[in-house]
Amino acid sequence: MDMPLKIPGHVTFVRRLRQWFDTGSATLPADDPRADRIDWLRAAPFAAMHLACLGAIQVGVSPIALAVAAMLYAVRMFAITGFYHRYFSHRTFQTSRTVQFVFAVIGASCVQRGPLWWAAHHRHHHRHADTALDPHSPGVHGFAWSHVGWFLTPRNFRTDVSRVPDLVKYPELRWLDRFDIAVPVALAVGLYALGVVLHHVAPQLRTNGGQMLVWGFFISTVVLFHATVTINSLAHRFGKRRFETRDDSRNNLWLALLTFGEGWHNNHHFFPGSSRQGFRWWEVDLTWYGLKLMAMLGLVHGLKPVPAWVLARARS
Repeated sequence: MDMPLKIPGHVTFVRRLRQWFDTGSATLPADDPRADRIDWLRAAPFAAMHLACLGAIQVGVSPIALAVAAMLYAVRMFAITGFYHRYFSHRTFQTSRTVQFVFAVIGASCVQRGPLWWAAHHRHHHRHADTALDPHSPGVHGFAWSHVGWFLTPRNFRTDVSRVPDLVKYPELRWLDRFDIAVPVALAVGLYALGVVLHHVAPQLRTNGGQMLVWGFFISTVVLFHATVTINSLAHRFGKRRFETRDDSRNNLWLALLTFGEGWHNNHHFFPGSSRQGFRWWEVDLTWYGLKLMAMLGLVHGLKPVPAWVLARARS
């Protein structure tokens, strides 16, 4: 009888390490009991990004570093909310393949994985929101898991392409999804180089490579990440419910301001097919305003409105 082939431990370690760079590498089978546990080796870069923020103590701060960090937060938040979410996940408007790719690249720079992974998991979330099948329901799994734990497991590390058949046909999106570390590394290197150049050509700005890297990349990205995932953890616990939905989604003004309109989460869960999430005129939705501007410029089209019947169902 043939004996099963035992893979040496160091080979398994190398395969797991390779997933830092190539998400197409093999991962644990779905029925493996370890599939729902945090893979601490895979989580190491995530933890390292947070620790790198402490570098601000060493490099200091300058107005130009803060401005670059704020600009990158705003541009990347728009890419996540307008394109990763409202476009790739919900297809609430149309655009060209070129614009699609440009914003997929910007979204990939957020270190929130590739567009296929993001959209596949978000579509799954909407189908099973706040049930045991929802990997980031705070009511089912707790706050910490819904905020930072769920995506560090082998089960949720993989991309289920069966959920995104409309996106998987684009090879450039598949590449971004597989090598999702490429764009963030390029951004980090570019910011360091920018700081070095500014240090030499404009010393009055009081910046340098390390400072631009820490503030422009690490701090901006970590703040962006935690702002984004408040919609998983906080927007299902705190706020008002205008619509009766099968989940615990809430509308929260403060989260809407922080996430450019995503905090109108109960609106969104009741009718996810709209490009607009702030259904009332006074519900600030910066992403919606940005998409309207892009439509005026001819970069996007077919923005889906909020139907009258939806507004008629609202409590207030």
